[in-house]
Amino acid sequence: MVNKLTNRKPGKLILVRHGETNLNMNRTFTGWIDTDLSERGIKEIEHAANLLQERGYKVDITYTSRLKRAIRTAWILNFAMNQVYKPVYKSWRLNERMYGDLESKSKPGIMQLYGADVVNAFKVGYKGRPPPMQLEHPYWHANERKYADLDPSEIPLTESLEDCMKRAMVLYEEKMKTDIRMGKNVLVAAHANSLRGLIKHLEQLDENEISDVSIPNGIPLVYEFDSSMKIVKRPNALPPLRGEYLEEKGLFRAVLKREKELTAARSRYDPEYTIRNLLQNSSHSSIDQESVEQFDAQLLPQYQQQQQQQQNKLMLAAVEYGIGTGLGSDLPLPEKKIDQEKRKNQPQYLVLLRHGKTEHNRLGLFTGWEDVPLIDVGRAEARKAGQILKLHGIEFDVVYTSWLSRSIETAWLVLNEMDSMWLPIVKTWRLNERMYGALTGLSKSMVQERHGLERFNRWRLSYETRPPPVSPFSINYPGNDARYVENIKDIRYSFFESFIRSVSHGRLELHRKFPRTESLKDCMSRTIPFYTNTIIPKAIDKGKNVLITSSENAIRGLLMHLMDIPPDRIQDVQIPTGLPLVFNLEKRCIQLLDDGVERESPTALWEQYNFGTAPELLFKPCTADPDELTSNSNKNKKKKTTQKNNNKSNNKVSDKKNGSEEKDEDEDSCFAYSVGGRTFRHDPIIRLEQSPLFDPS
Repeated sequence: MVNKLTNRKPGKLILVRHGETNLNMNRTFTGWIDTDLSERGIKEIEHAANLLQERGYKVDITYTSRLKRAIRTAWILNFAMNQVYKPVYKSWRLNERMYGDLESKSKPGIMQLYGADVVNAFKVGYKGRPPPMQLEHPYWHANERKYADLDPSEIPLTESLEDCMKRAMVLYEEKMKTDIRMGKNVLVAAHANSLRGLIKHLEQLDENEISDVSIPNGIPLVYEFDSSMKIVKRPNALPPLRGEYLEEKGLFRAVLKREKELTAARSRYDPEYTIRNLLQNSSHSSIDQESVEQFDAQLLPQYQQQQQQQQNKLMLAAVEYGIGTGLGSDLPLPEKKIDQEKRKNQPQYLVLLRHGKTEHNRLGLFTGWEDVPLIDVGRAEARKAGQILKLHGIEFDVVYTSWLSRSIETAWLVLNEMDSMWLPIVKTWRLNERMYGALTGLSKSMVQERHGLERFNRWRLSYETRPPPVSPFSINYPGNDARYVENIKDIRYSFFESFIRSVSHGRLELHRKFPRTESLKDCMSRTIPFYTNTIIPKAIDKGKNVLITSSENAIRGLLMHLMDIPPDRIQDVQIPTGLPLVFNLEKRCIQLLDDGVERESPTALWEQYNFGTAPELLFKPCTADPDELTSNSNKNKKKKTTQKNNNKSNNKVSDKKNGSEEKDEDEDSCFAYSVGGRTFRHDPIIRLEQSPLFDPS
């Protein structure tokens, strides 16, 4: 119905299995273990990106799991297609099938131990489940932060292919199908079994047919749909599928043959995986190691009886610990209790991070909305930022960034270092850099020489002055960039732009009022409403730790808003690249993170960066005389403490009435540098030993 009303052709569905991982290579049951791509796996996905690009495919939205091998696959594909600004939805529903107690165990070793028929029943069958994961298993997933938002019953202890398919289908029916119906091309970067579940449903295959379907790593499978959302058979489809693998037919048949050979090899005993080595890593202590070489069919019923006993224990444990069994149980489970002790004693974090250096930064060019990538130095800055954040034990809950690839890649590299790639990354054009108009791409030194220092500084640093506007037909005008024209819906239409384009192209065209130039004030007119109307209610007010990666002027505007910096002083503030700025929401000040490097001066970390001519606007100067600060510090503190004690009883009733609490900390106390005589209201550096989550080990 939607297609007929909107006259839109349904989009395409592109399925890609992640590239090879180290655990794939050494024949290990992986499941929900969060292993990464191997070097070969990365090359497989780079090849997949080439296949999609060669055929001109574009992606409107990506769905992936919360496991890094699938998330990295999605990143490589979108990065190669220059589409990292598109939304990526990370859902546990697309996770690999959960292999229960077999996770981390050798596939050929398990085959030798229990027999091919038994293992194949739950490995490639439709309804067979492996033994459930036990509470003491080293990869007990209920403790992982990436699943803290799930209902207890949603965390499985083991799964069949049917179980895996059912959870994946919820996401397909509720989200993917709607996107496809609306004409969007949907990319799904996931795992063999979650993709098999989708394919079984789409192709209406029976249990035996889906067992024979192979899904090679890194080869896109494309589906097309008619207006009724029925699959249109592709010309090069290989039965029983109607979708088409994009690899050349001869090469693809060779890949399928190799996949079948690998599957068969994984089902055979490999002398490298000895029973003794297997048992050393096994949680089944009841197996007698002295008789493993003479074990026979009597072991199987003994094992099955043992697993039934374990399953009964797990059912009871599930109730006690609030963990889902994944076995279709109807037992009432209590609400999952997440340990919040770690978070209770630490401040809430809002971290602002300017992207790493680009070639335009290095050459001194005006960048604005021009989408230039990071250079190696910039990538190193982003990685270091992630390492420092991890060193301090900071854990983010959500990331906000712009549509510019330099900011998105910075966020990606930070999360990669923090081992938090599963976090949601919200991308919006409203956090883009200031639009520099006709100055975009020009040399700053040339503009200064040609127009004079005064005008140059007004264009570059002032609050209200706009640079000269760019031509509506320039390549630097956002209205000529498909990413903005096709995806921005929250800017009003422009009569002038619509008129001149309609005349120029000889047909009626509606065109939005994209910025042709911006002052810092204009830039703030889009960044601040997004912060106050989206980031605050959806993240800050909910106690979430937030990372914002963006460009210099977007961050300057946010700091002007957060720090109450006067408009006539903001030109004195500069933001270093790749340096995390921690905004203390309680004290309303900026602090830097100690990077653990020993320096001669305690202020050397702060002094090595350029914050402009007025760093005190960010780091809150004290009002006390620096010369008197040290000598009078203890005396003033004692005097004020006495005054507080004298006034405590008088203020108690009014404080209670006003809902305020007396603070033990002296808000007027100052932090004094021992070098340079500069004083601050708060220490501008969060020392490692003071960081609530710092782990010295």
